[in-house]
Amino acid sequence: MNTDRFETLRLELRRGCLSLAVLAQLRVEHYGYTLRKALSDQGLEIDENTLYPLLRRLETQGLLTSEWREENKRKKRFYRLSPEGEEIFGLLLEEWKKINQALDQIIEE
Repeated sequence: MNTDRFETLRLELRRGCLSLAVLAQLRVEHYGYTLRKALSDQGLEIDENTLYPLLRRLETQGLLTSEWREENKRKKRFYRLSPEGEEIFGLLLEEWKKINQALDQIIEE
């Protein structure tokens, strides 16, 4: 087996899934650590070096809002879906369900 090829394809598959998972979790406000923990608790590990660039990209795209606040004497950046992010999340979720349903049928054949 070509492990490099597998790893490249695995990362491509994961990239879109991570975006959808982050959008789903940010229907409720989180800061980076609690977001990573929530995803991990659901079985989806994400490295900080992947999470923070993803959060910045989603915010730049207008899908997230963020604000710095002090909590326990530490400044933390809290993220949440923007109104546009909520709309896009709903559309992406429907698309994901259609793709998943089609893949289930294709794989079962």
